[in-house]
Amino acid sequence: MPTVIHLRAETKPFERRSPLSPKTAKALLDAGYIVRVERCPERIYKDEEFEAAGAELVPTGSWRDAPTDNIILGLKELPDVDAPLPHTHVTFLHVFKKQTGHEIWLRRFKEGGGTLYDLEVLTDENNRRVASFGYSAGYAGAAIALFSWAHQVLHPDTPQGPVPSFDDTHALVDYVKSALEPAIKANGGQPPKIIIIGALGRCGKGATDLCRQTGQENILLWDLAETKKGGPFAEIAESDIFINCVYLGSTPTPPFLTFDSLNVPERRLRVVCDVSCDPNSPFNPVPVYSTWSNFKNPTLPTSKPLEQGPEVRIIAIDHLPTLIARESSDEYSSLLLPSLLTLDKRDTEGVWTRAEKIFKEKVAEVP
Repeated sequence: MPTVIHLRAETKPFERRSPLSPKTAKALLDAGYIVRVERCPERIYKDEEFEAAGAELVPTGSWRDAPTDNIILGLKELPDVDAPLPHTHVTFLHVFKKQTGHEIWLRRFKEGGGTLYDLEVLTDENNRRVASFGYSAGYAGAAIALFSWAHQVLHPDTPQGPVPSFDDTHALVDYVKSALEPAIKANGGQPPKIIIIGALGRCGKGATDLCRQTGQENILLWDLAETKKGGPFAEIAESDIFINCVYLGSTPTPPFLTFDSLNVPERRLRVVCDVSCDPNSPFNPVPVYSTWSNFKNPTLPTSKPLEQGPEVRIIAIDHLPTLIARESSDEYSSLLLPSLLTLDKRDTEGVWTRAEKIFKEKVAEVP
């Protein structure tokens, strides 16, 4: 019997990305897979694009009642349904680093007999992720950081409104440039000083590229060589914008900043964009906030007030790449495709057996 891949509709607000594009859906169909796609008006790809590629359109949310041998493909977290999970899911679920609620989700898989192939742990034989949104996350995060800084300069102590949606990166860059121009003028002609930590990775490269495409050159590019001494780092407080692009692993990292390092009279810092964005992890190197922001309310205050210096706002959006949904989905789906093409051999194919081993180890820890 052909393997069935069922692309579910995303339910997270403002999530427009997809791990499957019409182009990659056609490649799977050509390889003998059955591809079913839930209708989803928010998805960056139109339902008709999938239909034209040969996929079968099915009702939104129908994955719940799909045969249990169907593979449910998604991107962000599953809807919060209080029921056992009997299917095989391929998605980001963020439950392997003891994040809030991880035991609840793992127990649902345990009770239902399902399997989670978390997209974050799909790796090749050299332990490199086969697909990631890193570049797009850094790019989008830097964009929001820049126009958040502009808002802070022009409208201090006034909450920032929702982030607009953009058809492509060109529209995004134009928007950031137009936001920066009056802010730089109001700032005495001085552009923001930016520090990017994790600058040599794909996420850091995305952040750097966006900054340079919008005309920003006053950038400190830091990576392991600059951070190996351990934080907190005074250079963060001395910058206007800090963009954290460091991948959050499973071992502690000394904090890059603390309340004490920010609570200094000479601080310039106004905006922190934590692209890694895992506030409830014990390994979070930006421990000055405790929850997430979103595209409707893109910035948060620090979790306790600072007595000195300008207000600091935190950007902690956990699906930044959806800001440039088509470009990021095109890239991600093409990177993921070679692995999806081996789903019919997932019992022996390394990318899937490695991910399943991690899942089973984590499920075994759940009482």
